[in-house]
Amino acid sequence: MTTFSPEIWLTASVVAITILLWATALLPEFITALLFFAAAMLLHIAPAATVFSGFSSSAFWLVLSGFVLGLAIRKVGLADRLARSLALPLTTTWPRMVGGVILISYLLAFVMPSNMGRIALLMPIVGALAKQAGLHEGSRGWIGLALAVGFGTFQLSASILPANVPNLVLAGAAENSFGLHPGYMPWMFLHTPVVGLLKGALLTLCICKLFPATPSRITRQPVMPPLSGEELRLIALLLLTLMLWMTDSLHGISPAWVGLTAACFCLLPRVGFLSGEAFGNGVNFRTCLYVAAILGVTAVVVESNLGNTIASALLAITPLHEDSPFLSFLSLNAVTTALNFVVTANGVPAMFTPMAQSFAEASGFSLLTVVMMQVFAYATPLLPYQASPIVVAMGLGNVPARDGLKLCLLVALISALVLLPLDYLWFKVLGYL
Repeated sequence: MTTFSPEIWLTASVVAITILLWATALLPEFITALLFFAAAMLLHIAPAATVFSGFSSSAFWLVLSGFVLGLAIRKVGLADRLARSLALPLTTTWPRMVGGVILISYLLAFVMPSNMGRIALLMPIVGALAKQAGLHEGSRGWIGLALAVGFGTFQLSASILPANVPNLVLAGAAENSFGLHPGYMPWMFLHTPVVGLLKGALLTLCICKLFPATPSRITRQPVMPPLSGEELRLIALLLLTLMLWMTDSLHGISPAWVGLTAACFCLLPRVGFLSGEAFGNGVNFRTCLYVAAILGVTAVVVESNLGNTIASALLAITPLHEDSPFLSFLSLNAVTTALNFVVTANGVPAMFTPMAQSFAEASGFSLLTVVMMQVFAYATPLLPYQASPIVVAMGLGNVPARDGLKLCLLVALISALVLLPLDYLWFKVLGYL
């Protein structure tokens, strides 16, 4: 039986209460974030550098720069222009509109590696599209489209190796721990059918069911005025930013710092697009605090060794048997899902992957199979806070926490009952089991 030290118990209590408050939405998410920072520092559960590490992470600055770029896209009218070009093919029916937004978010993942960057580009465009179709902010249709961007961007991109932060963490941990090198095409071939295509269809059905709407059908393409000077400058900035995001492996500059530089340009006097007042009023600092706290919780769990303690305890009670491969497959997915509550999606591969050898020996699966098995689980969060891109999309779209929670739970439930067995069969067909 695993024995927890008093320090671990204290850390676990703070983390558990924080997660519980986020999960139940008893308090606004930013207040819970501030309470976590205060409790962590007052109780000395971790150094300040760890507790506030979210503010120095690339994810935080991608979120902030994403808000600024989104504001600029809306302010100069580029969002409306792009939305008009999509309105004619997408507004014929509600399922077509939802499915089209999810498909666009998925296809963009092939050329743009940053979840946050994709959301920053898509949200103002989809928001303008919703308004043109008569779906006003706060309506069920508006909420459904905002969640389509967030869920489609995060969940489906797990099937593309460089398009998702947890994927990159997994690849790095597998290489450092075991010398494994997951390839782009084998990864995509293994995960695209279930995590990509079937999950996309499931998301479309769930959103249409939970958030029914009747968009106003656009039957004629309106005449577009010529591009203004502001629009041309912003297009050039976005193209340069997108090119640098796509080639980050060549030049070595993090997408976060590329985005931050683009955001700074948007705020410059005369050549930029936003005033200081627009920045103050338009950036959702509540969501920025929320994301920083999520990342801080993960860092505290890792540094305090709470994550390893929980993972070891889970290993001791996980039913793994060589003669019951399906049970072992379900059990390992359950372990990953449990870790997702504690360290969120970005931290799951860092916790799970180093223990993959032990799981492989106990289950009879190959090491590569166990390493790749976790993708399905961390790509299917039970609660929105487990995936910061979903949180950012909800913040940009002003989506109530209750609505994001409903979609999370419904998608996770159907995924467990329908898609997980299909994922097992696909692993078996490809010879991983």
